[in-house]
Amino acid sequence: MLTSHALDMVALWDSSNIDAEVEADMIRGVLESNGIPALLTGAPQIPNLGFQVLVPRGKVVEARRLLEEAQAAGPEAAAAGELASEQEK
Repeated sequence: MLTSHALDMVALWDSSNIDAEVEADMIRGVLESNGIPALLTGAPQIPNLGFQVLVPRGKVVEARRLLEEAQAAGPEAAAAGELASEQEK
């Protein structure tokens, strides 16, 4: 069971690259589709300030593992996962 401290939101990922908003949204999607709550922060109007993906402190290890697996699987796996989720709707 997660305690109050484990529910504190902490930064898992951040970037101020030109494609940071898109990447942050994809990361959030991977996490949420695997049951990990994620919060995207940033201002599209001022993209040079950057974007962050926040997750509960108690889920950081699991979230990092999921991101590593997603990166290792590559874009083909992402496309296949998106297609599968669209077919479920």
